[in-house]
Amino acid sequence: MKHYLLAAPLLALALPASAKTLNVAAGPDAQTRLQEALILAEPGDEVVLGAGRFVLIDGISLDVDRVTVRGAGMDATVLDFTGQRDAGEGFRVTSDGVTLRDFAVENPKGDGIKSKGADDIVYHRIRVTWTNGPAASNGAYGIYPVESAGVLIDAVTVSGASDAGIYVGQSRAITVRNSVAEANVAGIEIENSRGALVERNFVTRNTGGILVFDLPGLPVMGGGNVLVRDNLVVANTTPNFAPPGNIVAGVRRGTGILVMANDGVWVEHNTLYDNPTAPIMVVAYTQGFDDARYNPYPRNVTIGANRVDRGGTDPQLDGAAQLLAAFGGALPPVLWDGLAQPGATALRVEPGLAGWSLNLTEQGKGLGGGNPGPLNVPTPDRTAMLTGVGAPAALEARLHP
Repeated sequence: MKHYLLAAPLLALALPASAKTLNVAAGPDAQTRLQEALILAEPGDEVVLGAGRFVLIDGISLDVDRVTVRGAGMDATVLDFTGQRDAGEGFRVTSDGVTLRDFAVENPKGDGIKSKGADDIVYHRIRVTWTNGPAASNGAYGIYPVESAGVLIDAVTVSGASDAGIYVGQSRAITVRNSVAEANVAGIEIENSRGALVERNFVTRNTGGILVFDLPGLPVMGGGNVLVRDNLVVANTTPNFAPPGNIVAGVRRGTGILVMANDGVWVEHNTLYDNPTAPIMVVAYTQGFDDARYNPYPRNVTIGANRVDRGGTDPQLDGAAQLLAAFGGALPPVLWDGLAQPGATALRVEPGLAGWSLNLTEQGKGLGGGNPGPLNVPTPDRTAMLTGVGAPAALEARLHP
């Protein structure tokens, strides 16, 4: 009884106060009123944005756990950053358990919505758009969670990003699904991350469709265990408009799905059409690096059964004319650069899915150093199919409160 009496007041202190709703309407002083609501919100609260256009001149931020920010719909509630004075992201989140849903972000000077170190975050029915179309002056990323555990991105739409429309970096336990990435340099990027599921997305009119890769020199290394399935990757033919020096400035126009320097990636049941450099490309990292933790080679990449047109009809590669002549006017759908870590299996491909290899002999030597020929790699090992991918199941409940 004594222990119970001591515990009771402590329990009362731990219980949250009743959750409240903070309503914010569009109109004059929207910047001040919206940021004030985000500051005053407490864990469990909901910030509800009314229909209309919120004209904002600076970025906004949220650093309170377990807050929901909800609008009236991705075409009804618009956070308009066209007149933004600073060059940062439009909306920045640095707290855990946050749900962002049913609103749009237009024309931020930097990234659209960036969440950093924000675990268990949900993006649902969010639109990020640069309304002037593809341009190097647009922000780099539309949806941008980084350094997070537990990320669910569902039914978002992003267009015009000068790096990636939907980017997840240095994170784990990730789902990206039911979303549209259109007219970005890269549609969807999974970078230095583990346990990602990328499924049922429509990826079109980007320079490159879906990219899964690792880069050196980042705080979190060792990406892998990524499943890319049931996506529609179509007509990724937009010329590359990334600013010079950006890593994705090297992505070739017409790349469907690219896997670079990653471990344990499974690509299957996707539909790839009209990706004129390569429907599917598997390559090593090509630049120099001094990070001893980094492995520049693809390892254990499996290309399973995918629905692929011939693709490869206008490859942005050295010696394209000679390659097209050698392969009868179109390159096979799977391209491998031929580089592998000694003693490791770089690539497995489903029987019947044609491929070719550049047969490079040295990492970073360039396309001119190859001896192209038909692909000769093992077939998929079904006993090694991926497990443990995707966002935590608990995040699903927040889609239907």
